[in-house]
Amino acid sequence: MGIDCVNISHMKIEDIEDILIVENLCFTVPWSKESFTQELLNRELTRYVCARVENRAIAYAGMWKICDEGHITNVAVHPEYQKKGIGGKLICHLINIAQKEKIKKMTLEVRKSNTAAQKLYLKYGFEIKGVRKQYYSDNKEDAIIMWRDNL
Repeated sequence: MGIDCVNISHMKIEDIEDILIVENLCFTVPWSKESFTQELLNRELTRYVCARVENRAIAYAGMWKICDEGHITNVAVHPEYQKKGIGGKLICHLINIAQKEKIKKMTLEVRKSNTAAQKLYLKYGFEIKGVRKQYYSDNKEDAIIMWRDNL
């Protein structure tokens, strides 16, 4: 499967069932169907994109728009499709959305142990700016705070 076969567009309610599979495979504390539904219905605040292969959602990324800042909520790629550049394509789409909507900077939190994700975000211009101690409820792991300024 080449990255050319991947189509990225706005996430829809119909994508949630596929996204829940990805969510449960990728996160120890996965979001619920209700959480995704609420996020997608709140179009004033949220921006979600997903990657599809043959009309099946295999990855997604989300962002909250708060004033002139973008707060990335989640980025997840089905394990069968990881390490193929899909996460990067999702991040690029969020950055493009942010630029079109005059968002000036973006932020996110990432697990301290998730060095692969940190490398991905660094590649797309994010910088480590701080730590949130014991941020994750499942194991009290610290979160690395990353920002990208000057979009």
